[in-house]
Amino acid sequence: MYSWQFDAPSGVFKNHQMSSKLRMAAIAETKFMQFVMPEPGYGKQKGESITITRVSNITVPTNARLSELGRIPEDDLVLSTIAITVSEWGRSVPYTSLSNDLSKFDVSNVIQKKLRDQMALVMDSAAADAFQAGKIKAIPTGVAALTFDTDGTPSSQATVNLNVYHVEQIRDYMASTLNVPAYSGDEYICLASTKACRGLKSDPAWEVWHKYTDPAAKYNGEIGKLEGVRFIEIKNTAALSGSLGLNGVLGEAVFFGDDAVAMAVAEDPELRAELPKDFGRQKSVAWYGILEFGQIWGDSASAGEARVVHVTSS
Repeated sequence: MYSWQFDAPSGVFKNHQMSSKLRMAAIAETKFMQFVMPEPGYGKQKGESITITRVSNITVPTNARLSELGRIPEDDLVLSTIAITVSEWGRSVPYTSLSNDLSKFDVSNVIQKKLRDQMALVMDSAAADAFQAGKIKAIPTGVAALTFDTDGTPSSQATVNLNVYHVEQIRDYMASTLNVPAYSGDEYICLASTKACRGLKSDPAWEVWHKYTDPAAKYNGEIGKLEGVRFIEIKNTAALSGSLGLNGVLGEAVFFGDDAVAMAVAEDPELRAELPKDFGRQKSVAWYGILEFGQIWGDSASAGEARVVHVTSS
């Protein structure tokens, strides 16, 4: 039963009944973190950074035949390092015991739920930034044109969205020019914004490709595997942009193989409750962690070293 009453001797009706179901604002899916692994050998009381040692390939000679009396030629083994320096991360939400005591809903539980959502989005975007920090940039400059920049800065403006031709060129570049090892089996991974995925699914060549291999892909809104690349849609626009290039035509994406991005973790992100103040009246909940992300070969564009191709625009 609803109980109606006047809020004044003469005035409008009002209703004091409140729904018992609390509706939460939805957040974007977070998918980058599953492709980042904590760097072994680092944790608490290990200093502010971890140094990763990398071994470059030995130069392959055009002819390794020897003469009978000649000495075996010597080659240099080149080692390099990259450091990942951790930072503190966190946010908090204060509340009062009065708000919790008088509210129909448990304020503390609501705050914790939304802080976990915020933490997941922040970490996902930070991981995405690490994937985008490498030297290799791919810019779609035409329906059948793709420009590669290897200095970390895109020099051209994208004029079209990602399509099957671009995927073919990126896959071949990763496989035969960069010698990127596969992420799993013989597959590379592409994390692509919704806009980039739409570019592929709208390409007639994609529909022809899937007509026999996966007829239900279009119906299910999936891309699946194409040219040895497994596609995963990223709906978090803070992680990958859906509006780059000329008139926002391009959706951002990253293609990568094995051992692309590492995470140095001294303190795993977690929820923490502050000690109550003012005799328990003032309270606060926060998430906090000590960590950082880094692309392992992010400073190199050399074959056998660079592991990520970033689809972007100037």
